[in-house]
Amino acid sequence: MTPSELRRAADIQEKIQSLQGELNRILRVAVEPPGPARQKRKISAAGIARIRAAAKARWAKIRAAKKGEKPVKRARRKMSAAGRARLSALAKARWARVKKAGKTRL
Repeated sequence: MTPSELRRAADIQEKIQSLQGELNRILRVAVEPPGPARQKRKISAAGIARIRAAAKARWAKIRAAKKGEKPVKRARRKMSAAGRARLSALAKARWARVKKAGKTRL
């Protein structure tokens, strides 16, 4: 948009607002400003204490249930010698290409 078009649009907007105000005066409509923004609710200290106590009780119950159980140890994944050798060969080939290109890092 050109500056002249923006100015024209602003003039039209002002006319609309003035005509709307005049219409409201004719119809005796009370123009009320929008009400205050809705205020956030605040939790009292007692309410926070109740929430905290309930959370502690929930966690205590969970911990008590777990106390009887023994932790499950996961078996470590083992790599075969052939797999390890294959990865080693791939890494050596990759570094050989890098060094051949005259670089010191990948």
